[in-house]
Amino acid sequence: MRPRPFLLLALSLGGLAQAAPVRIEFWHAMGGVEGKVADYARDFNRSQGQYEVVPSTQGNYRELLPKLQAAIRAGNPPALAQLELTQVPALAAAGSLSDLSRLEDGLPAELTRDFYAPAWKSGEVGGKRYALPWNLSVPVMLYNAGALGRAGASAPATWSALETTSARLATNGRRPLVAAADAWTFEANVLSRGGSLVEGSAPALNSPEAVEALTQLARMARAGQAQPRSLNEATRAAFDFARGQNLFVLASVANWNDARKLPFFQLGMAPFPCEKAGACTVPLGGGALAVPRGVSAAQQAGAVAFWQYLMEPARQADWIKATAYAPPRRAVAPLLADWYAKNPQMRAAHAQMERAVPRPALPEYAAWTALVEDAVGQALSGKATARAALDEAQRRAK
Repeated sequence: MRPRPFLLLALSLGGLAQAAPVRIEFWHAMGGVEGKVADYARDFNRSQGQYEVVPSTQGNYRELLPKLQAAIRAGNPPALAQLELTQVPALAAAGSLSDLSRLEDGLPAELTRDFYAPAWKSGEVGGKRYALPWNLSVPVMLYNAGALGRAGASAPATWSALETTSARLATNGRRPLVAAADAWTFEANVLSRGGSLVEGSAPALNSPEAVEALTQLARMARAGQAQPRSLNEATRAAFDFARGQNLFVLASVANWNDARKLPFFQLGMAPFPCEKAGACTVPLGGGALAVPRGVSAAQQAGAVAFWQYLMEPARQADWIKATAYAPPRRAVAPLLADWYAKNPQMRAAHAQMERAVPRPALPEYAAWTALVEDAVGQALSGKATARAALDEAQRRAK
């Protein structure tokens, strides 16, 4: 006896109901707010039954990258991974990331048009889409507002004013500016002068503006106006900043939350110093979400669906309030009006998205930034002149 039609239908629907959702393992570097990321994944999973996002913290960007590369080589990568923006081009060129262009074409036009141009441009390599913007940052200047107020000084708006103010405040062993060997803020310094560290697809690490920027930093270090720091000295730098030994720190806007927790001082924040009026752009920082090579079509679709969920304006507003990252979409701003009213310095910092530019989408650029950091460290320590250090970086980059 053949099964009745309604029984066949019931069996079919029962099989669908029992089908397990597609697992989307998500590796990220947001250890400081991993609970928030977990909440978003939980809420997304509850909102639909097709996909299950499973987030996993994998250290910081530099720690996550080799783990991801090893997983890709072994053939068992996560379905979704967060990458620092300069990591995307090299991985794409190596064939380690999935081309998401087809899935991008299926996104609503009202969504893609709403992104700030540099935000949407980030993640594109060679005209193809390899990553989608998520946690974006702009550089800022954090400062000790109490110390500046007592000295009758204000936050400098240009590099020239920063040097003049630092010279006036460099008393009793105080070195006002933290001069970190950090490629991103040095890139911002060069851009603020109308320069660049690339020319087309070639390195320009010793461009006139780069030499000018590093010469000034080295001069300030020699004069006791700037304190050289490596990226490994972040804890010590934070302590010196809190106790007033240093007054100015160039950082990401997302460092605001951690800096506010430092004791005994009043924190201020201003847009990144602009040296050449009319040409002051800032490099976009932060991370994007990519799908590694070898991930199934269903997992790719689920990864993009979760990214769309993260990009919803209300969720973005919640994320920005929790992390201080810059909004990638214009539709988020109205939802932040009350928060901006209470945090006007944040409004000014995020307004830099209007003059932000994407990082160079060159596979070699991440390696060039390591050479830049080495050159900055050499010049600030007095081991080489700014010109010699950058000339050597340029030679090695070629």
